[in-house]
Amino acid sequence: MQTKRSQFSALKIPGAMVIMFCVMTNGSAAATAVAPSSWEARWIAAKPDPRVAAQAKESAENSIFVSEPLPLFRHSFTVQKKVAKATLKITGLGQFEAHINGHNVTDVVLTPAWSDYRKRVFYDTYDVTTLLRPGENAIGVMLGNGMYNVEATPGRYTKFSGSFGQPKLALQLHLRFSDGSAETITSDGTWKTAPGPITFSSIYGGEDYDARLEQSGWDEPGFHDAGWSAVAFVHGPGGRLTPETIPPIQTFDRYEPVNITHPRPGVSVYDLGQNFAGWPDINVTGQSGTSIKMIAGELLDANGLVTQRSANAFPESQNSFTYVLKGGGPEQWHPRFSYYGFRYVQVEQSGAEPATLLHLDGRSLHDAVHVDGSFTSSDALLNRIHTLIDRAMLSNMVSVLTDCPHREKLGWLEQTHLAGTSLMYNYDLSTLYAKIANDMQDAQLANGLVPDIAPEYPLFHGSFRDSPEWGSAVILSPWTAYQFYGNLDLLRDHFSAMKRYLAYLHGRLQDHLLTYGLGDWYDIGPEPPGGSQLTEKGLTATAIYYQDLVTMTHIATLLKDPSDSFRYSEESRVVKKAFNTRFFHAETNQYDSGSQTANAMPLVLGLVPENDRDAVLANLVADIRGHHNHVTAGDIGFHYVVRALTDGGRSDVLYDMLSRTDKPSYGDQLAHGATTLTEAWDADPNSSQNHFMLGHAEEWFYRGLAGIDFDFTRDADSRIRIHPSIVDNLQSVTATFESKVGKIESGWSRSGAALQMDVSIPTGTTATIVLPATYSKSITVNGRDLRPGKGIRSMQRENGTLRCVVAGGRYHFQLQR
Repeated sequence: MQTKRSQFSALKIPGAMVIMFCVMTNGSAAATAVAPSSWEARWIAAKPDPRVAAQAKESAENSIFVSEPLPLFRHSFTVQKKVAKATLKITGLGQFEAHINGHNVTDVVLTPAWSDYRKRVFYDTYDVTTLLRPGENAIGVMLGNGMYNVEATPGRYTKFSGSFGQPKLALQLHLRFSDGSAETITSDGTWKTAPGPITFSSIYGGEDYDARLEQSGWDEPGFHDAGWSAVAFVHGPGGRLTPETIPPIQTFDRYEPVNITHPRPGVSVYDLGQNFAGWPDINVTGQSGTSIKMIAGELLDANGLVTQRSANAFPESQNSFTYVLKGGGPEQWHPRFSYYGFRYVQVEQSGAEPATLLHLDGRSLHDAVHVDGSFTSSDALLNRIHTLIDRAMLSNMVSVLTDCPHREKLGWLEQTHLAGTSLMYNYDLSTLYAKIANDMQDAQLANGLVPDIAPEYPLFHGSFRDSPEWGSAVILSPWTAYQFYGNLDLLRDHFSAMKRYLAYLHGRLQDHLLTYGLGDWYDIGPEPPGGSQLTEKGLTATAIYYQDLVTMTHIATLLKDPSDSFRYSEESRVVKKAFNTRFFHAETNQYDSGSQTANAMPLVLGLVPENDRDAVLANLVADIRGHHNHVTAGDIGFHYVVRALTDGGRSDVLYDMLSRTDKPSYGDQLAHGATTLTEAWDADPNSSQNHFMLGHAEEWFYRGLAGIDFDFTRDADSRIRIHPSIVDNLQSVTATFESKVGKIESGWSRSGAALQMDVSIPTGTTATIVLPATYSKSITVNGRDLRPGKGIRSMQRENGTLRCVVAGGRYHFQLQR
């Protein structure tokens, strides 16, 4: 399918580069007004499609769109028989809200999920049986722009601008009657449309609502719609209609103000106490035409006003939410098709008389993912760090794993594999990772390149589109998901895309090395954060390529493809040799510059010669100690620093790093008021205050301190491995993890020379429990001396530790130094 690209404005990203943004317009001759053959519905919109040639010309010449009110759609129909089952299948692009007889069909928001609409369009299915009534019924649908139609509007912030087309709708309502007969009601030419009260809506710029434009009863039977227009049949974007499978986006926590200030006359600032992704919700009364403008942001400026500089938005180009009152009594409102990342809300009014703001709060929203894990310890700072990271994770689960909930809202891919383990210990992301894998496959270019973001809405340049640490997510993210969820189909379905990406990288090798990319993004060097400063980009790129090759060797073996397994294994040996020749300094046992990232990555990935591993680990520890237990690694490297120290038995070093409360550290972020993990280690107010890309401490909390190590790639006896790190400065740790084979629990507490461990293994499984070597003087389990029997299947001493293979059950160990 050939499509036309429309190029729009250039935006400057501080510390990065000038980037031209492009997005696809609906110029495809293959696009169709008719949904796939399994659907009878037609695509409908408020107005006809412009001619393709005229649309392309207009898009190329004009970067500013004329914002129009979002459309409403309605259709009435008669039910003459008793309904046994009514099922609604619906998609509205970019987002929709559907009503039947005045009732919202769901509490889901910002649906359907974002995708490359040229290739995949998601639809939702709802049981609406209880909403129907005998006689006349009505369906009403509101549409929003979402990522489908991003308009550049003067005074409103946008990350990029472009469009797949105007908002459009396709639905069918299947009625099955008690007598066995059936009827299908579809979006067709009998529907009507009118402009709605949402006068502006942008996924980036906010939303405006004029309650004076509401049409009472528009979504109910009996509404007089003579003044409404007939809908137009339009082309769809070309993507295949696909059922929604990821957890829906819903609203969750309600944040009440913890403080209200008045920094200047007529301006009130509400502090909701927590940074989150969501929207403000107001209850207000006043005269018709009074306007309530809300500017939301993460931080306050020196004057106590809300600033959006952390989201790269400024007064001349802001995100804002505005509600115009209709008058006559209390009115409640929140945005429908836009959200933002914020803690503070600045309220300004305009009108003849001020309105009375009865109440304002904030509603968080994110994917309704199942909570799989819990962690707590005796250290209050560690617990606060866990919450800091967790809040950032949730804020960035909105249809994709976004980088931030305000400035970009884009699916930058490196965090899907580097932070994958940290995410999956906390939440069930099995279906979300399957969607992300599809997003990457849909975004893959003909030459095999996987862009740094997926879906790829703007087209970045250079390494911001092609960096191996990002594109390798096409291999490493499904592999991480397989380790947690054991879904072999995920690997099988995307094996071809993985192979094509590896072939692309192979074509960019120079002497078996990759020498380009963003490197260890946001590491801590002498310059402001951005591209790698302390570690050569070739080291991280080649190390990731080696990881790809080793991973593909395992995947090919699982998929019973010995030829590819052998080929990738042989290639990995060649790359390993070239890597060590280029980067390893045998005389000092350092890699590259000796940075934390440079030494940690080879340790974790098996690139270090076996006889040199202890020395390289010692150098990693020495660098950390030399920086007074501060981190210098960035987005790429910190993941490997955490793993290298955990697997190298140096959790004491990690504890010392996480105990710091001066810059740069998690503790410093907390000390300066952060309530979600920030983009930069030093919580720079010019960067996002809500990123999870540096949240790799989560993996250590679960896999290191609590020792819960779960991996479907291992054999049955070691698939569950419990090997806690006992840190002297901690008194206790407890964690749970709801794995695909059942709930795993691991906790320990110290008292003097005594250690108690409590472990729960799911019934019907086996596990390996590794008891700490420092507590081996006396060991009992469930009140008796430790020996085979009563669930203990075997015991083996190895490197000073005692490994026990156990059956499912609960085990209480008491150990003495």
